[in-house]
Parts: sequence; structure tokens; C-alpha cells
Amino acid sequence: MSKHIRLAAAGLMLSVLASTNVYSAEKLTYYCSAQEDWCQLMAKGFEEETGIKVNMTRKSSGETMAQLKAEASNPKGDIWWGGTGDPHLQAAEEDLTEPYVSPMREELNDWAVSQAKSAGDKTIGIYSGGLGYGYNEDLLKKNNLPIPACWKDLLKPEYKGHVQMANPNSSGTAYTTLATIVQLFGEDEGFEFMKGLHKNINQYTKSGSAPIKAAARGENTIGIVFMHDAVKQAVSGFPIKVVAPCEGTGYEIGSMSIVKGARNMENAKKFYDWALGADVQSRSLEVKAYQVMSNKKAESSPKAPDLSEVKLIDYDFTKYGSSDERKRLLKKWDDEVSTLPQ
Repeated sequence: MSKHIRLAAAGLMLSVLASTNVYSAEKLTYYCSAQEDWCQLMAKGFEEETGIKVNMTRKSSGETMAQLKAEASNPKGDIWWGGTGDPHLQAAEEDLTEPYVSPMREELNDWAVSQAKSAGDKTIGIYSGGLGYGYNEDLLKKNNLPIPACWKDLLKPEYKGHVQMANPNSSGTAYTTLATIVQLFGEDEGFEFMKGLHKNINQYTKSGSAPIKAAARGENTIGIVFMHDAVKQAVSGFPIKVVAPCEGTGYEIGSMSIVKGARNMENAKKFYDWALGADVQSRSLEVKAYQVMSNKKAESSPKAPDLSEVKLIDYDFTKYGSSDERKRLLKKWDDEVSTLPQ
């Protein structure tokens, strides 16, 4: 009798395991490098529409890139959505991501498709946004500080302790800042600029959007961020003014990539196609994300920065998204800038 019970129990266990394996096929491990509320919106939206259970982790693009490298021999993630394009390009170069040509591609803006082609179809553009900074108007007046309009204004000694940016090692926003300054002024003058800026920095944050959030809370005066992040705080009612620097500025192509060796590859492709849809991209407005979306038919807010009115540099995504150039610039920043006294 006990033998029959054991056999029945074993059969039940096999049945449970089988059902568990079937269920695990309907999962998606999703790495997100956009703003938290947008990450949550995408995860919930995909789960509701497909029934696929989404396990989401939110980290900055630099942190996610580091995680992909650490997990390369045993990938844990399936899809990486959002964050600046440079780390996505580096991941493609280092063979950490999977090539995929979505049937949605014909609906996208040329810059999004160009991003894909430059990476051998291992990533694609999902949104674009210009770099700049924002300042807390109340704090500026309280401290009797001049209104900044240019990058070089931020070097003025009266701004000492009033400027915040992220660390370029962890933040795609901050790496874009470093690469922008180097392209704008040349490497020698660009690094002199970063050294001068360092004197005025009160904190290097981990996340790229943190400096403007701190400014909105009244904890910081000027935050170097993508302009759409500053617009979000202004639209939310905080005394934030947005600046497109007078000398010109760089921009990002926020990107999406499928992790090489993804355990749930088909679900990753489903998410990829879904995320490129105009209706899904239009939902960015629900969380006050003011980037320009990659689908030509996606709705955009009239409050979003008009990049046609911003003096954008011809940002070299191929060069500054390469692994070697990124490592070189970050090492130089670590050695020559971050170690300086403030």
C-alpha cells in the first residue's frame, strides 16, 4: 500500500513540476533603465495584455550594462528596455545582446532604425531626448545667483555647491554629458571643463534623473539631466526652469535590447514588438515622460522639448557607444576629475 502511495506522490510531484515548467515559459525577466513609474507602467501593461508574468528590475543604464556583463555566462534577464543608447551599443559590441528585426520597424522614425543598423540589429531606438539642465528658480533667487544659459555658466565660482550631476560610471545620462562636452569643446578643453565643473558639484548621484528631483525638492539648485526630466518636474508644479545650453548640446537615443541567451526568448520578442507600438508608446504621457517617441504615430505632449529648436551637436553614437572609447573616457574621468578636491 505504501508503495502505491509513494508512486502516486511521485506522479503528483511530476505533474506539479510539469505545470511549473509550462508556467515558467509564460514569464519575462525585464530590466528597465527608464524612470520608475514608466518601468512599472510597461511591466503592468504587457502583463495585462498578454498574461505573461513580468519580473521587473529597475537600474540605471550603466548598472544594467554591468549586470549583463556579470551574468554573461548565465543570463538571468530577457529584455532590457530604456536608458541611454550608448550602453546598449556597448552591450551589442560585446555580444551581450541578441539581433532581432521586428515587424514593427517600418513604423519607426529613421533615427531609431539607424540605431539598430549601427548595432547589427542588436538594439533599437525607442525614444529620443536632448541633454541640458534645470534649475530651481526659488533657490536661485534666494541665493542671489545669476540665471545660467550656457554650459560654461556652470563653471562660475558663485555656483560652488549648487550643481549636481550623476556619476558617468553608473549613469547613462552622465556619460552622455561627458561625451557631449568632449565633442563640443574638444577633449583637452572638455576635460578642463569637467575639472572646473567638479569644483561646483555638491554630489555625484547614481541615477541620471536624481539631480533634478533633488532640485525639485529644494535640496539642490541646478541639476544636469536630459531636458525631458526637467520638464517633468516643472509640469508637476515644482519651480523648475529648463535650459538648452547656448553652445549646443548632445542627445540620447533611448534604446531596447534582447539579452543574448534569454531564457524566455519568444516572450522577449513579444515584448519588443509590443513596446514599439504607437499605442503603447503614447502611454508615456500617463507618467509624464516627455521624450520624443520612436513610433511615428505615437502621441507626444506639447510640453515636450522641441528638439528642432535646440542646437544639437552631431553626436557620434558609434564612437562614443563603443566599449573601448567608453572605458577610456571613464578611466580618464576617474583619474583626472573625480579624484580632485572640491
